[in-house]
Amino acid sequence: MQTKHLKWTLLVVLALIWGSSFILIKKGLVGLSPYQLGALRIIFTALFLLIIGFKSLTEIKQYQWKYIAITALFGTFLPAFLFAIAETKVSSSVCSILNSLTPLNTLLIGIIAFGLAFKRSQFIGVVIGLIGTAILIFNGKQESTENYTYTILVIIASICYALNVNLIKKYLSDVKPLSITTGNFSVMLIPALVVLFSTNFLDIVRWPTTQHSMLFIMILGIVGTGVANILFFKLIQMSSPVFASSVTYLIPIVAFFWGLMDNEMLTPFQFFGAFIILVGVYLANKK
Repeated sequence: MQTKHLKWTLLVVLALIWGSSFILIKKGLVGLSPYQLGALRIIFTALFLLIIGFKSLTEIKQYQWKYIAITALFGTFLPAFLFAIAETKVSSSVCSILNSLTPLNTLLIGIIAFGLAFKRSQFIGVVIGLIGTAILIFNGKQESTENYTYTILVIIASICYALNVNLIKKYLSDVKPLSITTGNFSVMLIPALVVLFSTNFLDIVRWPTTQHSMLFIMILGIVGTGVANILFFKLIQMSSPVFASSVTYLIPIVAFFWGLMDNEMLTPFQFFGAFIILVGVYLANKK
């Protein structure tokens, strides 16, 4: 019973953290390029995790480092840049909604590539959740400046997340969440530094706008990526890949409330879509 309550608590906490990440990316892009933002997000997270979790790296066996590297690539490195690039042309709320494709991709990849067993109710729940996200999309306020070609990048990111969830469940279930997260970011630190210093970052780092944006990305990196990944890996290990990825159903709700605080109005249909999403989460995880 305690495990059941804990996994739902972790799900809600992750939704609050990651639901806030899209507005942080939006604020960060004011003074940073997408590549600078993605690189700084990884660097801030890596430094934080190496401080608190360096000793945990010794718990990773030699043969497991290849899976650490692969999950780092698909779970964080690629999505960090894909979302940053996408949000230059697509609103943060739409990106958060499209991120809800992750549970469906998780289920499909799990079935096809990893032999994941599933129930019909799980598949129905995923589909209902996607219907809810569609309601949010088509009834949301659409900006004329948006280029929906860039939504493909968000879809690719959701596939990366889905692959990452299944890889962790299959190959790293016996590794502590802090070890996985610290290992991921220690692998990505050097490549992120290379990306950052290949831009004009040193020329703009003293600009007030740049420093203000870096503050948002520091919060995003430490809390929205470092702390959240530890909680997420813990959730994967104590539940199932589909349940863990269901957090992406709740993320759009949090993102829309941030939009409301930023003077963006929600329509009654958007609230209805949010309710449909919660129904989908329930069905996808009903025993």
